[in-house]
Amino acid sequence: MTNTDTEGSTQGQATLNIYRGTETDGSFETFTIDTEPGMVVLDAIHKIQAEQDDSLAVRWNCKAGKCGSCSAEINGHPRLLCMSRIDELDEGVIHVTPMKAFPTVKDLVTDVSKNYEVNESITPFTGRELQTPEEKEKNEYRLSQEDMDRVQEFRDCIECFLCQDVCHVLRSHDKHEVFHGPRYFVRYAGVEMHPADDADRVDDIWEEGGIGYCNITKCCTEVCPAGINITDNAIIPLKERVISQRFDPIAMLWRKIKGDA
Repeated sequence: MTNTDTEGSTQGQATLNIYRGTETDGSFETFTIDTEPGMVVLDAIHKIQAEQDDSLAVRWNCKAGKCGSCSAEINGHPRLLCMSRIDELDEGVIHVTPMKAFPTVKDLVTDVSKNYEVNESITPFTGRELQTPEEKEKNEYRLSQEDMDRVQEFRDCIECFLCQDVCHVLRSHDKHEVFHGPRYFVRYAGVEMHPADDADRVDDIWEEGGIGYCNITKCCTEVCPAGINITDNAIIPLKERVISQRFDPIAMLWRKIKGDA
């Protein structure tokens, strides 16, 4: 139910059904709050903390959709709490749960440390050796704007891990040990496709990264709050590199000649 005050702003109430507890022991608790125009789910949770239960745990930082801290699931969909307006959600009870793909620490806070372990394992940007005396003297690379634009998109990632959460390989099949996930294929793409990078990560992408598990459902692209085209611009080009270098007969023969096979 809503009512309108003398200035014309609409107020009402919202009911939130929030997961409380840990990975192994938890249940849902229902809260009803008064809402204000423009309120997002994170606002509602802060209101619950301030007025009803200060023990409710949630991770957040910027409240502007830029830090990726407040990732959770709203009505079963991975979303940022700070970018989910209550008045745009379906009417009825709003169900708020922690990300399913990661262990729950407490309430809405999950343990995402596995992601940082994966990040540490990826070969970082490795500058290309300058080949000519002229280039060495100038100490510069010759880069086209088109090449740089291609990798710039990947720098927009805010590490919210919503793409990791929605990925069925991690979410439903718990393949964290053999599959790095979409966020880290974006990371691979950002360095592997950089025109000044000289490292070869194709074997890592296939073996440690497990890119073969991805079957291109595009669910990761759909939930990305930064608008990164994860599937088409990162995962598919990386798959093409893997196929070209590891499974093309001519490429395989060349690897054997070089002694890399």
